[in-house]
Amino acid sequence: MRPYKITNILFVIVLVLLDIAYLGGIVEWWSLVMVFIVYIVLLVLGAIYIEWNFYLRSFNRGKKEKQIALTFDDGPSDITPAILDVLKEQNVQAAFFTIGKNAAKHPEIVKRWHEEGHVIGNHSYHHGFNFDWQSRKKIVAEIEQTNHLILKTIGVTPLLFRPPYGVTNPNVARAVNHTGMHSIGWSVRSLDTRGKDPIKLLNKLLTGIESGDIILLHDTMAITREILTDFIVQARQKGFTFARVDQLLDIDAYA
Repeated sequence: MRPYKITNILFVIVLVLLDIAYLGGIVEWWSLVMVFIVYIVLLVLGAIYIEWNFYLRSFNRGKKEKQIALTFDDGPSDITPAILDVLKEQNVQAAFFTIGKNAAKHPEIVKRWHEEGHVIGNHSYHHGFNFDWQSRKKIVAEIEQTNHLILKTIGVTPLLFRPPYGVTNPNVARAVNHTGMHSIGWSVRSLDTRGKDPIKLLNKLLTGIESGDIILLHDTMAITREILTDFIVQARQKGFTFARVDQLLDIDAYA
């Protein structure tokens, strides 16, 4: 049972007990308000932190000793080819969670991902700010639209899905379960989309890595390309090896 369902059950039980206590004059009305506020905060935090597995089970890290996985979101972009050049030079295979509308603009990059041994995941079609506010039916439609595009481009259907912004809720959970996808989270969030200083970003990544880490990067960011070679080289010097995320997790990447 997901933490979301457990939280709902506990909330109802506590609310009933407090109602009884309130009617009996044992507690004040603000106790009911406080419980409700705590409940809402838990629902919001559970949506924001994918690693909580609150609404949906996500794969957030692997268990293999000294192995880590690079994952890139939001491409393809004009920066993606340069990132692919680094990965090829360093003999590293990664996962690219593509936004469908971007894949439609750059089918040649999608083909290159596949030809060079990288795994392609689904990151919705539009990646709109309101993705997780949509109905289950509309979320399913976006997932399937991207899957059909990738199938048409390289002949395989992805099973790996990363929710936009890492946000989950009951509708996202129902949509992922309906489509049979694996939800992929992360254990290291680089925040490269906000990065200004390459040295600080590189040090942040190198300081925090542990065995089994799934590292979230973006192949839309120039700063990511700038630090990628150094990160790979120095991570290897620390004894880490790189695996594709599906291999790190021992799950199927394609249907």
